[in-house]
Amino acid sequence: MSKYELPFDIDMAWCPGCGNFQIRKSILSALDELGQVHQTDVVFVSGIGQAAKMPQYLNVNYFNGLHGRALPVALAVKAANPSLTVIAEGGDGDMYGEGGNHFLHNIRRNIDITHIVHNNMVYGLTKGQASPTSQPGMKTGVQVNGVVNEPFNPLAVAISLGASFVARAYSGEIEQTKDLIKMAVNHKGYAMIDVLHPCVSFNKVNTFKWYEENTYKIETHDETNRSKAWELAIKPGKLGLGVYYKNEGGKTFTDSLSCYQKDRSPLYKRKRNQKKLAELIHSWI
Repeated sequence: MSKYELPFDIDMAWCPGCGNFQIRKSILSALDELGQVHQTDVVFVSGIGQAAKMPQYLNVNYFNGLHGRALPVALAVKAANPSLTVIAEGGDGDMYGEGGNHFLHNIRRNIDITHIVHNNMVYGLTKGQASPTSQPGMKTGVQVNGVVNEPFNPLAVAISLGASFVARAYSGEIEQTKDLIKMAVNHKGYAMIDVLHPCVSFNKVNTFKWYEENTYKIETHDETNRSKAWELAIKPGKLGLGVYYKNEGGKTFTDSLSCYQKDRSPLYKRKRNQKKLAELIHSWI
């Protein structure tokens, strides 16, 4: 049993067969294999939604906040204590819809966190409306004539804004997803993983079978070439699984803060800075 599993039985709200179970398995394995990461130093931050319930099913520190507002909280946690391993997690609606503005601007800040997005191409918590990543033509109880908008492309957006680590996974590929999570956690800077997975209750189009037929593992690709990464992200057809872009050694948000230039100790331990910290966090949120 993983030390990151809760030491008691839990009643999970996910539907039987939901891809979130597989993502949870990948996260547990990744955290277990990251030997340099101490359990007490791991903090998960999430918003609202089925994916955002993930931290409640793990034996970790977590902050479960408002819909679409996981990233500013994750930024504040990392700024207050840069030694923590911070993981922001939520669904495609939570992160790309309600939280889309925070998604854009925290890429620019290059905050040193891991950003895991459960992308099932539908709003699962609120009974199946189209999400930012729903495919054209998909019919829902709200989009009765089918989705007419082109889906949001989070990988292309992240790469174009200079995100320092961008990857895509599929929940059915548990081992690859685990490995990508480990890479993201070990990466210094903002690291996003867009994790494709089925919603067995409300998305009857993008099923396990659909993902098996419409994804492939990226075999040969220069992960350091930003232009090639962007071309791969916008390439029509099947969806590639793996690392799209990686830029090591860049300055992170906390590196640029004057309060950490001479003293790397957490701000909350410095009494003289507690008022300043509160003001900074308020301005970021």
